[in-house]
Amino acid sequence: MTSGLIADYRPGSFLLASPRRALLATGARTVVTEPDPDELSAQVTKLLVDSDAPLAVGALPFDSAGGTAPHVVLPREASWSGPLRPSRTGHPVPAGVDVVPVPAPDEYERAVATAVTRLRVGELDKVVLARALRVHTAGPVDVASLLANLAADNTAGYTYAVDLPAGAGRRTLVGATPEMLLSRTGQAVVCNPLAGSMPRHADPELDRRAAEELAASAKDLEEHRVVVDAVVEALRPFCRTLRVPAEPSLVGTSAVWHLSTRITAELADQGISSLRLACALHPTPAVCGRPFGRARDAIAELEPFDRGYYAGAIGWCDAAGDGEWVVAIRCAEIAEPIPGAGATMTLYSGAGIMPASQPNLELAETSAKFRTLLRAMGLPAIPT
Repeated sequence: MTSGLIADYRPGSFLLASPRRALLATGARTVVTEPDPDELSAQVTKLLVDSDAPLAVGALPFDSAGGTAPHVVLPREASWSGPLRPSRTGHPVPAGVDVVPVPAPDEYERAVATAVTRLRVGELDKVVLARALRVHTAGPVDVASLLANLAADNTAGYTYAVDLPAGAGRRTLVGATPEMLLSRTGQAVVCNPLAGSMPRHADPELDRRAAEELAASAKDLEEHRVVVDAVVEALRPFCRTLRVPAEPSLVGTSAVWHLSTRITAELADQGISSLRLACALHPTPAVCGRPFGRARDAIAELEPFDRGYYAGAIGWCDAAGDGEWVVAIRCAEIAEPIPGAGATMTLYSGAGIMPASQPNLELAETSAKFRTLLRAMGLPAIPT
């Protein structure tokens, strides 16, 4: 059954739940779409200070320069609760779906092979390539039930739903990400990049071996180091102190093992808001690559779709600058041209490509990452 804030969720609402607490925001007083990071942060802060809105919520796109603007909302109402503890519900997605992989699996492997060639000649240090599943449904998607299933299966991660701009009908981004981009409380900042992944196994012994293999993988450790170095580089201009563990730790979702590093810092200027920090950090090499410009160009060339808000950032910020932002992965965009009728769900999954990457293994990794959404949808048997 749905419970707590999920039971109160309605289409068009914003929900972000962490392992510690959950936020539900409804209505829209003002929407800010400014693409310049400094202007976006300044406008949102001024609106918050000048009004009685408790906070701002919203989504940053993967690439503001690509034509998709930030979507930050000052809601009419916001409420907090403790951690969500729902049980799984029935099937949020109607039976009889039609599924189309974009690109086809063999085409994705060819794109990975192309990226590996460029990595090996030194054009790139890392690039993240994603693929999608387009799921067409004959009836409406029960977003509240989908959120309940995601939260029940991913208690250690972040469950979210955010309303997106739509010319007609409704668009909603729904997901359960394991990755926090950053949190800011006063002058204390925490970032927790994840990079380097391995599919999990139902068999405990095979699962243990997969975790050990990931922890010892030179390819994955190097992929992780690239991301941590980039996060530290982006944070350093804003911070008085930075503390970075020497080695990553292992964290697991229901589908995947990840390498994780928890970075803590102290701001030099408390006037820098969590929204401004999110703009400075995002997108990290965990979802894009490095160098940023070349990786972004390779993604635009090799992926046959526009990411939009996939691999963007979802979060909130208050008038004092405090807030929390997560990376918009393990997600699906739900497009409903006529609310209450059929929908198209676009599921996304990506993998970090390095010089040692093998196309078949990267395909398997993206398939494993799809499981988070597929299980929540009640569709575990979709071929990917």
